[in-house]
Amino acid sequence: MKLKEIYELFVRLGMENDPRGWDKVQEILERTKKDYEKMDEKSKDKFDKEKLFNPYADTRILNGDIEKEVKRVLVGIDIDTSEILLAKELERNGIKVDLVISHHPAGLAYANFYEVMHLQEDLLSKIGVPINYAEGVMYPRILEVERKVMPANHYKNVDAARLLNIPFMCCHTPADNCVATYLQKIFDLRTPYDLQEVLDILEEIPEYREAGRRNNPPKILVGNPKNRAGKIFVDMTGGTEGPVDIISKLSEVGVGTIVGMHMSEEHRKEAEKYHINVVIAGHMASDSLGMNILMDYLERNGIEILNCAGFIRVSRVNGNAGKN
Repeated sequence: MKLKEIYELFVRLGMENDPRGWDKVQEILERTKKDYEKMDEKSKDKFDKEKLFNPYADTRILNGDIEKEVKRVLVGIDIDTSEILLAKELERNGIKVDLVISHHPAGLAYANFYEVMHLQEDLLSKIGVPINYAEGVMYPRILEVERKVMPANHYKNVDAARLLNIPFMCCHTPADNCVATYLQKIFDLRTPYDLQEVLDILEEIPEYREAGRRNNPPKILVGNPKNRAGKIFVDMTGGTEGPVDIISKLSEVGVGTIVGMHMSEEHRKEAEKYHINVVIAGHMASDSLGMNILMDYLERNGIEILNCAGFIRVSRVNGNAGKN
């Protein structure tokens, strides 16, 4: 596959697995196109035109020729200069890496990744939170994340890839959409009775089972194993953690249990206050599950996957669920 084909595939799979639904994502793209058409030439010149077909600001090709043929990729949850150097060292040892893929964003994809947090507004609306409330509490949180990201050295690792001539890309929200949709479907189908059953279901999944072996298993953060799960809300996409204020609204719309990657202490205390159970599936394991869903498509196209930087590779190609 060519680099641009991999990028386009990830964007498409992100949209197909978007918890908002395909039609909602297409509506957002149409609105973006209309806004672009209304811009003056100066504004159009500055506009990131990839937004016209890619609704995920945190997923981009960061370095390399988009026409490059890719036969082997090095994939990690967090890629920095050390992994870029690792790719070069592997090449010196006869293992040519054609593309390095990071889950978490870098470069221009990190500089404005907070834009994908608007996904949370639509997701909250979908489960019953009034859209005006969702937008109202998300707006200051998005601005807060923007302020935190502004002073970062966004291009540090991209520059290393450029100087070493290593093709480099990142794929964040599409992978997070995949894991969120995958888990939500499982919980909706199996309707676990209590939190212990929630843990049992997670531990059936190879990525979480391996995380347990690494002393980082899924855990109950709020509640106890015999607490009834009730309505389960899988909260694993939308950039980063939303506002604390939304916890009370989740209680109002009947959410009994949140299953997430991670949760701050402030959010945990709020969930405890409103008697919402919280199960933390695990950050690296959840990110790995989302990336594995994408990587299987590459494997089916003959691309070899090398895992590093916390990425637990589990192939499900041909029904296989072996760990690499």
